[in-house]
Amino acid sequence: MDVVVGLKRRARADYAGQTLPYPQHAVLKRLENGGSATTADLARAELITPQAMGGLVATLEEAGHVARRDDAEDARRRLVTLTAAGRKILAANRAARYRWLARLVAEQFDAEEQRTLAAALALLGKLFPPRGS
Repeated sequence: MDVVVGLKRRARADYAGQTLPYPQHAVLKRLENGGSATTADLARAELITPQAMGGLVATLEEAGHVARRDDAEDARRRLVTLTAAGRKILAANRAARYRWLARLVAEQFDAEEQRTLAAALALLGKLFPPRGS
């Protein structure tokens, strides 16, 4: 799994044409995958302080990527929710990462190596099927 970790690190370091810093992207992705959450829940999940998460959420809210609303089940809590603009920026960043990776593969591997890589990824896909499959 060193390869996976290395790939993720390089993608973050190269920034891959993304428009959000990684911590903001991570919060949006967590909301996309897990649904609405409190700032405290997000902080625990991302292993940062609630104060630091509050700053991230405030920045994302100011940009229109998230909205805060009262929790219908507990009026003392405020939930952070992904907005349509947040979904759009996640999709744009995901597309930028895919383009970055495709360019990297095209630059580093010849046609035969690319076929081998595609076959290996298909096999790995059997171990880790997409969510909802």
